[in-house]
Amino acid sequence: MSRLDQPIIREAVEADAVGFAKVLTELVAAGKRSKDSNAAFALGHYISDPERIRCSVAVTPNGEILGFQSLKLATENNPYEVAVGWGIIGTHIRPSAARRGVGRALFESTLEAARHKGLPAIDATIGAANPEGLGYYEAMGFREYRRMEGAVCKIFHVPNV
Repeated sequence: MSRLDQPIIREAVEADAVGFAKVLTELVAAGKRSKDSNAAFALGHYISDPERIRCSVAVTPNGEILGFQSLKLATENNPYEVAVGWGIIGTHIRPSAARRGVGRALFESTLEAARHKGLPAIDATIGAANPEGLGYYEAMGFREYRRMEGAVCKIFHVPNV
């Protein structure tokens, strides 16, 4: 990606829910996702989630959503069994935008939010059959620390900078 093609990273807003749904729908069509992919789900689960720390979106200069990344606070009884007080990350990149630096740019924003919040660690729970996701998180510095049925759990220790 040239400098002119670099995505613009910004905080997600409610109006992004439809664009998020399009990204999620493309991931379902590509066989990379099986969960809900509608705008209501995107709004409630990512953009307006009460445990949200940050939800960043990557857009082109003309406003097309390339992907998004959410960072939530792990609370009691979270669905991933992540230690309370850690972050829980989720990354969703449009298949046509893969391998163009979108995920790396999103993670810079997420890491800034994690540091600001004082998180000790971030968990990424990735489907065991998702080699792209596993590779992405490994490239960002996450390392496997446990497994769940059908998933690999990776941890990123947030540096105190």
